[in-house]
Amino acid sequence: MPGSQSYNIAAHLPAMATKQPTTWAVHFPYKRDKNNQPVYQSLTYAELDQQSNRIAAGLESIGIVRGMRTVLMVKPSLDFFALTFALFKVGAVPILIDPGMGVKNLKVCLAEAEPEAFIGIPRAQIARLLFGWGKSSLQIFVTVGQRLFWGGTTLERLIKSISSTEPYETAQTTADEMAAILFTSGSTGVPKGAVYSHGNFIAQVEALRDIYQISPGEIDLPTFPLFALFAPALGMTSVIPEMDFTRPGSVDPEKIIAAITRFNVTTMFGSPALIRRVGLYGEKHGVKLPSLKRAISAGAPVPAVVMERFVKMLNSGVQVFTPYGATESLPVCSIGSETILQETRSATDQGRGVCIGFPVPSTKLEIIRIDDQEIPLWHDDLQVTDGDIGEIAVKGPQVTHSYFNRDESTRLAKITVSEGGDFFHRMGDLGYRDEQGRIWFCGRKAHRVVTATETLFTIPCEAIFNTHAKVFRTALVGIETEGVTQPVVCVELEKGLNQPEQYQLVDELRGIAQSNKITKNIQHFLIHPSFPVDIRHNAKIFREKLAVWAQEQLR
Repeated sequence: MPGSQSYNIAAHLPAMATKQPTTWAVHFPYKRDKNNQPVYQSLTYAELDQQSNRIAAGLESIGIVRGMRTVLMVKPSLDFFALTFALFKVGAVPILIDPGMGVKNLKVCLAEAEPEAFIGIPRAQIARLLFGWGKSSLQIFVTVGQRLFWGGTTLERLIKSISSTEPYETAQTTADEMAAILFTSGSTGVPKGAVYSHGNFIAQVEALRDIYQISPGEIDLPTFPLFALFAPALGMTSVIPEMDFTRPGSVDPEKIIAAITRFNVTTMFGSPALIRRVGLYGEKHGVKLPSLKRAISAGAPVPAVVMERFVKMLNSGVQVFTPYGATESLPVCSIGSETILQETRSATDQGRGVCIGFPVPSTKLEIIRIDDQEIPLWHDDLQVTDGDIGEIAVKGPQVTHSYFNRDESTRLAKITVSEGGDFFHRMGDLGYRDEQGRIWFCGRKAHRVVTATETLFTIPCEAIFNTHAKVFRTALVGIETEGVTQPVVCVELEKGLNQPEQYQLVDELRGIAQSNKITKNIQHFLIHPSFPVDIRHNAKIFREKLAVWAQEQLR
C-alpha cells in the first residue's frame, strides 16, 4: 500500500510519479500517419498525476465531491486514465458500465445506480438524453469533447484555468469506503453493480503484483479497459491497443502484434476470444513475441488448444496464466499453461472439468453444497467432501461486500460468517477440490441441467464433445418436453459443413456421448451458426438464449 496510511487506490499514482516521474504511464494511438502507421499520444507518470490533479480540482469546483456517484462513459484514452484517477482522488464513486450490454440493460443499471453526475463523450450524452438514462437523479454533466445542446460543461473548459503544477490533496478515504460501482457482464441475467471499496482495489493490485511477479517499469498491453487501470497502480507503462473494446473476438491480430513489438510489451491481458484470434494468426505467420514475460487471460475457460497455439509465440518458460474470478472477486485462483498442457488437459478432455489452480494466498475458498436459495449464516456442514461438485464460495480482502441497490441479490450471494461482518461470497460457479488442493471449474450453477435421473454440468459435458476436430465449441442446455427436462447439446462448428456432413457429425457426436458415462443420456445435438456471447469478453456463452432457440428447434 502506497504512502503512509492512505487507503485511496489513487494514492498509487502520486507515489509512482515521485518514484519514476519520467517513466511513461500510458501510450494511446489516436490516429494513423500517411504511411498508415499508428501515431501515439503519451503521458509520463508526472504528467498523468498532474493532469488528474487538474481534473480533480475542476470536478470539485462544479460539485463532484467525495461519495458522489458519477457515470464515466469515456472510451479508453488518455482522458479515461486521467478522469478515473481524478475521480478516485476526489473520493467520488465512478460507475463503470460496458456500453455494449444493450440499451435496455443500461437504463436499468443506471436507474439502480442513482448517479448524480455524468461524464461522457458526445455520443454517450446523446444516448443519455434519447433513452432517459438516470433522468431522475442526474444533476451535473461533463462532456469529453464538443458539447452541443445538452448543457453542463466540457472537460477542456473545466481545467482551462487550473495550472498543471497546482497540487491536489487526495481524499483520505478508508479501506471500506465505496470506491466504485462495477457492473457484471450480465451473462446470467441483468448486470449487477458490484460495490468496490478502496480496500478491495488495493488488495487486487497487491494480489496481481505478487502472483505474477510484476515489477515497476514493465510494459502492459491491456485489451480490457478495467485492467488498464491496474497498470499505473503497478508502476507499469500501459499501451492502449487499436481495437474495438466491445468486440475482442474480432480484433485485428496484426495491430495487437505490432503494438507488442513496437513497445516491447512484457505483459498482455486478453479474453480467450482475443487470445484465440491472435494465436491463430501467429501460428499461420510464424510470429514470435520475445518481449512477453507473461500473458493473462480471463473471462471464461481458455481451451488448451488455444493456449498451446499462443505459447508457441513465446520464449521458452513463458506462460499464459488464467486467473479465475469474477467482477465481485478477482483473483480467486490462478494456473499457468505449463500445468494445463502437461498435467490437467487430458482430464479436462475426459469430462473432469477445467482446472483453475490453487486459491491465491489472500483468499479462503470452500466448496459448499448446491443450493439455489439464500444461505443467511455460515456453518461448516455446508462444505462438501473433496472431489464432490458444489458451489465455489470465497472470502478475502479483494471480495466485494454487496451489490448496489440489489438487496435480494446481495442476500443470495453472501453468507454471513460472524457478527464482525466477515462473509463468504457465493461465486455462482460450480466446481470441486482435488486431492492436491487444486480447484476444478464445472460451469455456472444456473446452467446445470437437472433431469429426472441426474444432474449434468456444462463444462465437463461440453469438453467431451469439444475434442472433435470439426467442433469449435458446444453448449449444454436443458429443454422441457411434456414437463420433463431433456439435455441438448448445441454445436458451433470450426468451419461450415454441408447437410450430409452435418448429419454425419451429429452421428459421431452421439457415438462420443455413448462412450462416456457422464454424457451417455444425451440424445439431441443441434448445429448453431454462431453462439450468442457476452460483450465484455466475447467468450461467455449465453446459454439461456440457446435454450430458447433449442426449445423452438425441437418443438
